[in-house]
Amino acid sequence: MGCASCSTAGSEDGVALGCNNNGGCSTGGCNKMNVFDWLSNMEDPIVSDFNIVEVRFKNGRKEFFTNNNHLNLTTGDAVVVDVPNGHHIGHVSLQGELVRLQMKKRSVEENEEIKNIYRIASQRDIDKYREVKKREMPTLYRTRQIIEDLKIGMKLTDVEYQADNTKATFYYSAEERVDFRELIKLLAGEFKIRVEMRQISLRQEAGRLGGIGSCGRELCCSTWLGDFKSVSTQAARYQNLSLNPSKLSGQCGRLKCCLNYELDTYMEALKDIPEVEKPLETAKGRAKLQKTDIFRKIMWFGYDDENTWYPLDVKRVNEILELNKAGKKPVTLAEDVVEVVKDDVGLNSDLVAMDRKFSKGDPKSKGKNKKRKFNKNKNKNKNRKNRPNNQNKPS
Repeated sequence: MGCASCSTAGSEDGVALGCNNNGGCSTGGCNKMNVFDWLSNMEDPIVSDFNIVEVRFKNGRKEFFTNNNHLNLTTGDAVVVDVPNGHHIGHVSLQGELVRLQMKKRSVEENEEIKNIYRIASQRDIDKYREVKKREMPTLYRTRQIIEDLKIGMKLTDVEYQADNTKATFYYSAEERVDFRELIKLLAGEFKIRVEMRQISLRQEAGRLGGIGSCGRELCCSTWLGDFKSVSTQAARYQNLSLNPSKLSGQCGRLKCCLNYELDTYMEALKDIPEVEKPLETAKGRAKLQKTDIFRKIMWFGYDDENTWYPLDVKRVNEILELNKAGKKPVTLAEDVVEVVKDDVGLNSDLVAMDRKFSKGDPKSKGKNKKRKFNKNKNKNKNRKNRPNNQNKPS
């Protein structure tokens, strides 16, 4: 049997086609909170099979039921289960030893309080349940109008009718405690059913409604995430994320659950990163921490009067911190001491004097040469004036 959102839902003659995957969607996108049974193709090491089955209801809600009738169930089968004051229809989501692990994870004890599975749902049961589900959307809209008229501070998220059409569960969220006694009387009188009000958190509300996250994938809370852990802004600080509420918040209005996914890896890497509580002291000035690459273990520092950032590895940063703690300052972030080359004046003084004397670039030698040349030309002209005229001398 094909689902409503599947491209193989059925042909024009009304015959259900489906993807022939034994009740499970081959694409994984038709049902919420799908579970992959990785033990299905393995030999069972236990003689007796675990007789408790996990059953999924509307919007991924799951409960455990006992298969005391030893029904031959397959994942995805519609079953009629026992509920207080009636019966309901759900789909088998998991069976076998994995159910035992799920019960241990959720701290559910195996006792007589677990309800029983009546039978595999027939086509008549499924048709009747589909007719009952058609009441959910009109009931949801009408109930929201009643809540608005009564001015009750609550947000109605979803309505789920029981398969026997005797009870309806209303899921709502509210910031404060709500007195809905008058609301229950109005709903019971108008819809002629037993009413159950169930408050859910904002994260559970987003999971029931579903949607697409900023990553481009379906919301984790509506596909596979069932246990919600608290998320704090410290998780974003450790990962060097911008503390922008619009980027860190999910569709539920709370911090994204995915902030906790890589937090343990960051916490492990941060053990090698030193804590720089104040700027590093150097002879050149004070260098402040600008950025840290946690996994590459590189820290960037910059001086107050410069726009350049200098990358330092963690080992070098620890060395500078130790020097500052001892009251010492390195010359720069990269060097502790600058080597100064001293010229041996006593050994090379005569050579330096000769170089300066005969160097063309020496300004003193240039002045002396000009003075000597001027005096030489002056004496030459004087000798020419005092020379006698030899034109009248007899040959």
